[in-house]
Amino acid sequence: MSNDVKKILVMRYRFIGDTLLTVPFLRNLRYAYPDARIDMLVAPVSGDIIKECPYVDNFIYFDTTRKHRYENDGGEKKTFWSYVKLLREKKYDKAYVLKRSFSSAFLAFAAGIKERVGFDTESRGIFLTKRVPYENHKHEVECFLDVLRADGIEIKDDYLENWIKNQEYEKVNEIFRKNNIENTKKVLVHATSGNHKKEWTKENFAKIIEYLSNEKHVQVIFSGTKNDSLTYEKIEEFITCDLERKPLNLCGELTLRESLALTEKCDLIVGCDSGNLHMAASVGTPVVGIYGPMDTDKWRPWCKNAQIITADLPCRPCSLKRKCKFNYECLGKISPDMVKEEIDTVL
Repeated sequence: MSNDVKKILVMRYRFIGDTLLTVPFLRNLRYAYPDARIDMLVAPVSGDIIKECPYVDNFIYFDTTRKHRYENDGGEKKTFWSYVKLLREKKYDKAYVLKRSFSSAFLAFAAGIKERVGFDTESRGIFLTKRVPYENHKHEVECFLDVLRADGIEIKDDYLENWIKNQEYEKVNEIFRKNNIENTKKVLVHATSGNHKKEWTKENFAKIIEYLSNEKHVQVIFSGTKNDSLTYEKIEEFITCDLERKPLNLCGELTLRESLALTEKCDLIVGCDSGNLHMAASVGTPVVGIYGPMDTDKWRPWCKNAQIITADLPCRPCSLKRKCKFNYECLGKISPDMVKEEIDTVL
């Protein structure tokens, strides 16, 4: 570890969950370089999830594509080469390339950053000065920490954390007051994912909402983008009985940061494999997670109070690397009763 490193760039853009899981890496990096300037290249919108992180001096928003539905902030996208120019001007001493793509390693190389440490994936090792093996079945938090270990940095701790501002809490408190649910148990139900192949059926979520409302006597809350609201409207069409409490649909009403505050103030989140489960883990909210094709050893919420439900099938986890011949039985075989049982362990 060189003492003359004064400016460091961390590169991990795209996806809410992946961004959150860098926090233990960032904290241990700051332990090692308390006086260095640490900047981070993140995606628009999803990068805001750690906007208040005290271990980063400056966030740079990398915006050349709009493929992911949670990353369109309406701003003007830039070219790849405009970022090469920007990063060159900043004269970084070292880059940690946590994103595994070929283009991210090439970006660090083209920007003229002298030391480039990252995963040896996608034949991009030629652009790195220190190559780190990537283990597909190790949790992503540990994979990120392996990058520091390979660079001679001691790992002092590995917990997840997050930081919420008072005005973000106040927005949520105002909604609770308006709906008279300040003193009611609240459960966040999250039925959407960035990849629809990870989503449990709407019929099953409807049964869970019936159970939460009428048997557990809690206030069910939905959150997400405005477009997510349609999913919850369809779920409510499958509800076959009167509910003690109508679900509170907040889709499109909260920023990502306000949604984080909402998540912390809920007693539980029940949801499919998505960044929202990692949000809950980062603020200590208990999780009941419904996982289908993805590897839970790698992508489970990084916390102790998570109940993870999977189906015991020989084909899982496939990590969506091939076309499914079984119509995603890994999700179909998870019954509402299995989810109710895990809910009972928390409530």
